[in-house]
Amino acid sequence: MAIRVLIADDHAIVRSGLGMLLNAHADIEVVGYAADGKEAVEKALEIRPDVVLMDLSMPPGENGLSATARLKEAAPDIQVLVLTMHDDEEYLFRVLQAGASGYILKSAPDLDLIAAIRTVHQGMAYLYPSATKSLIEEFLQMVKNGEEQNKYEILTDREKEVLILIAKGFSNKEIAEQLTVSVKTVESHKAHIMEKLHLRTRPDLVRYAIKKGWLDFE
Repeated sequence: MAIRVLIADDHAIVRSGLGMLLNAHADIEVVGYAADGKEAVEKALEIRPDVVLMDLSMPPGENGLSATARLKEAAPDIQVLVLTMHDDEEYLFRVLQAGASGYILKSAPDLDLIAAIRTVHQGMAYLYPSATKSLIEEFLQMVKNGEEQNKYEILTDREKEVLILIAKGFSNKEIAEQLTVSVKTVESHKAHIMEKLHLRTRPDLVRYAIKKGWLDFE
């Protein structure tokens, strides 16, 4: 039987092009389309495809990460392959945290996309080569720094609040307003967090929070 695929992308031309590409293969059948994450979840639960090809960014509707997390919670048997233009390890970890089975770049060759769909349909994970390299490097670093895994416990309650807000994308000014403190105080907390966790940049803090599972995708 053909692999039944639902395509979720906010661009009609992209949806149409992907549909023609996938339907050209005898073992793949496109059974539906969605223009945003909300519609993708609704149609997936109705149609029950084998694989959802999910665009990561679909403004102004629900994004692919949130939709993936909701879909995997409601229907764990449906495989999600994320299609994105972002070749960044930060996105890789967010995709995996949301429950996707795979990650492939929009710039990838057509045959790689077909291979990715076949791979996740078989219940295996598919990571584009550059993403695989990032994941392996991150894992090796975690093993090397195994003694650092409980560093979060040495943070104060306020530092934990600041860390999670930073990871969620709030600016120092926005965090200061939420916590009713000065921007200088937020910057001080951030410096202490970075020092305690041995991190160097804001993206490092985001990746740390993602790996710890502190971020949701709602």
